[in-house]
Amino acid sequence: MGSEVNDFEEVKFRVETAQKMVGSATISMDPDTLEHATTAVEAARSQLEIMKSVATDLDEPFLMNEEKKLNKCEHQLNEARH
Repeated sequence: MGSEVNDFEEVKFRVETAQKMVGSATISMDPDTLEHATTAVEAARSQLEIMKSVATDLDEPFLMNEEKKLNKCEHQLNEARH
C-alpha cells in the first residue's frame, strides 16, 4: 500500500470506474461488457474493504458514501443479469 491519501483516492477512482462501467454494461447488455463491469465492481469492493480495515472515525463518512455507491452498482448488475 502507498500513502493512505493515495489509497483513499484509489477507492474513489475504482468506485467511479465501476459506476461508469456498470452504466455502460446495463445499457448495452453485452455479456463481455457485463463481465468487465463485474470485475471493476469486485476491484472497487476489494480496495474499499482494505481501506475500511485501516480507517479512522474521520474516514467513516467517506467510506460509507463510497460503499453506498458500490452497493448501487452491484444491485444494477444483479438486476441486469436477471
